[in-house]
Amino acid sequence: MEQTLVILKPSAVERGLMGEIIARIEKRGLIICGMKMMQLDEKILREHYAHLVDRPFFPSIVKSMTASPVVVMCLKGIDVVEVFRKMTGVTNGRQAEPGTLRGDFCVSNQANIVHASDSPENAVIELARFFAPGEIFDYTPANIRFLYSDDELKA
Repeated sequence: MEQTLVILKPSAVERGLMGEIIARIEKRGLIICGMKMMQLDEKILREHYAHLVDRPFFPSIVKSMTASPVVVMCLKGIDVVEVFRKMTGVTNGRQAEPGTLRGDFCVSNQANIVHASDSPENAVIELARFFAPGEIFDYTPANIRFLYSDDELKA
């Protein structure tokens, strides 16, 4: 099964949205196989947002992403990158559709509560950046047969 990185950003942590977001992940049927709280610093943010380091707004990203601890998670599931990105909604919360995390819980482009890997390939890189070996578990819940059909699990 595919894995993806999720970061509950300071805008989610400070607003007390962690539980609601995690509940929606679980209710959707995505498997949480790694989770921890951590304080990000500029070094890891320069690596994670390397494509934005030279942009004039990068210092504000650093300021917002270091404002409080974050929660990082590894989710597992069939097509989990695509599934979770659809749950997340577009980057700008003002433009995100109702029913998505950003559409329901934020009105900002930057303070947009959650990061989601954008491809399975980037998810592998991002997970290695935020999780040490042994922090992601090969965990399959007992209810897996109620999440996917046998054919989907064998594919």
